[in-house]
Amino acid sequence: MTTPAARRSAAEQQRLEAAFTEMFEQQIVFNRVLGLKVESLAPGDVRLSFEMRPELIGHFLHQRLHGGAISATLDATGALALMVAIAERHPADDAQQVLQRFARMGTIDLRTDFLRPGLAPRYVAQAEVTRLGGRVGSTQMRLIDDSGQLIATGSGSYIVS
Repeated sequence: MTTPAARRSAAEQQRLEAAFTEMFEQQIVFNRVLGLKVESLAPGDVRLSFEMRPELIGHFLHQRLHGGAISATLDATGALALMVAIAERHPADDAQQVLQRFARMGTIDLRTDFLRPGLAPRYVAQAEVTRLGGRVGSTQMRLIDDSGQLIATGSGSYIVS
């Protein structure tokens, strides 16, 4: 019979979540340009949000959200979901140990399906980890506007080691 791995303390978990939030909202400059905000870091429920701004318009006549902003948001959300999953896989690691695991993380492949034009004032992206291997992780992502309309879906593969 195996005993479960020790779990990081609640205070250490808070430090880890604060570090994830700081990284994704401030340290990754392009995420800051997009205006991404962490909504949830719960395993299986990772969400980022952003507000529509003039800098994110791709079609000036119709004031539609730029496809690059959509793809970049889905990519960031997929990566964050994998980071949360990796942290869950190593529950005894402190925040610094978990953060060191992402030194070589990067996107291998990203697919975005644009389903509707983005015309809303606010968006929420959600990601789910579909596979987390030793070297590669895969995710499925969704972008929803503030009325609940599905704007885009995506899938991503990431190097995680």
